[in-house]
Amino acid sequence: MSGEFKTPGQSGLILNEKLLWESGRKGRSAMSPVVSGLPPVSLPPDLAGDGPDWPDLSEQQVARHYTRLSTWNFGVDTGTYPLGSCTMKYNPKINEEMANLPGFVKAHPLLPAEAVQGELRLMYELEQFLAEIVGLKAASLQPGAGAHGELCGMLMIAACHRHHGQNRSKVLMPDTAHGTNPATAAMCGYSEVKVPLGPKGFMEYATVEKLMTDEVAGLMVTNPNTLGLFESELHRITEMIHQRGGLVYGDGANLNAIMGRVDLGRLGVDVVHYNVHKTLSTPHGGGGPGAGPVAVGDRLLPYLPGPRVVKNGDRYEWKEDLPLSIGRLHGFHGQFRVLVRAYAYILSMGPELKTASDLAVLNANYIKEKLKDVYDLPFDQPCMHECVFTNAKQAAARVSTLDIAKGLIDLGFHPPTIYFPLVVDSAIMIEPTETESKEDLDAFIAAMRQVAEEVRQNPETLHQAPARTFRSRLDETSAARRPILTGDMG
Repeated sequence: MSGEFKTPGQSGLILNEKLLWESGRKGRSAMSPVVSGLPPVSLPPDLAGDGPDWPDLSEQQVARHYTRLSTWNFGVDTGTYPLGSCTMKYNPKINEEMANLPGFVKAHPLLPAEAVQGELRLMYELEQFLAEIVGLKAASLQPGAGAHGELCGMLMIAACHRHHGQNRSKVLMPDTAHGTNPATAAMCGYSEVKVPLGPKGFMEYATVEKLMTDEVAGLMVTNPNTLGLFESELHRITEMIHQRGGLVYGDGANLNAIMGRVDLGRLGVDVVHYNVHKTLSTPHGGGGPGAGPVAVGDRLLPYLPGPRVVKNGDRYEWKEDLPLSIGRLHGFHGQFRVLVRAYAYILSMGPELKTASDLAVLNANYIKEKLKDVYDLPFDQPCMHECVFTNAKQAAARVSTLDIAKGLIDLGFHPPTIYFPLVVDSAIMIEPTETESKEDLDAFIAAMRQVAEEVRQNPETLHQAPARTFRSRLDETSAARRPILTGDMG
């Protein structure tokens, strides 16, 4: 595709790369092994022989191999990553350095409290920060990811109801709930009661009121929801649920839109989890370690996981005498170095955390206004951190949401989330995050408009996109139905 602006995507040198075992030759080495001076050790017969089949490679081969592979990948350090619902934002590298300080890297989790006072202080203060940011009373760092935080929150809600002699079996779940929410409720013994959306894209009080019975333990709600819209009737809804003995779990996956601007405690949320990999500068993607701390109000505070870090004078200690606690959820102390990054981010940002939220919302609304004349916007109203379009204006030309996403790749942009949330047919969910400049946003907008123009002039081009990448359009249907499950690619 050609256009009036210069896109990040260009045709250039694309290098193939062999498997390391195909490149290696006996005798090559990327290092000079140290001579230990220790006597040789005889291996058992079943382990004797040449050892593992490691490829023999020179240092140059190793460096070129991984550099070439890196050119096949696209990440937040490559360019704009407008992946809605996952907040793939650029994170300051100084926080990586903090997490790699020797005192943190080398601290063993079994060291006694007196030997890790710095680590315990960090954990204690981070819990205070997390609770204050959302307007709740206390927090736990134990959950290892967002879904684990959900589980923690719902286990506490279940424990609270049991402690008060209530046998409730259902949980209210909006249509815009994250996919893990129903699974989490089921793991805690609850069945799901769906709450349909109102015409404006969020829950309505009257609908929830009809569904709230003595069997309902509470509500699981994501706010802002997965349409990027604020649940404007949530305060009235939480008041009603509390009056009827229920509790409210807040899915904090989208907290990056409301930090410093919304007091979840006053809004009526009893427990909320953080996706610190979305909100507070920790790595995201690739299956790496995450963290899903939870913050709670007064009613659920006794049920927090244990042990907990407490401050005694100027010292920090572990408190294990927690009779109502749901117990330990994680080996040792959570994903500690991920939490170090979050702590460093909060300290460096301070009150400006709210500015990050402001910019995330501003950027999403800017994109929404600049594209709504060429893409269908199902909910044309102010959004929060993300906006959701569809391919309805392109469908007559037989161009799908997938085609639009593939066309963006040829222009040098990672596509946004597509076909989610499921409540919008053929959704295109765009989340620019707070870290993109106006120039970057304008370039992305221009690329989206160029794809729309290509639909008008030559839609068949998009059926073949991407055509300028290392791999062209893949046969995804065959890949799903006839997967190759061995290393032999034939």
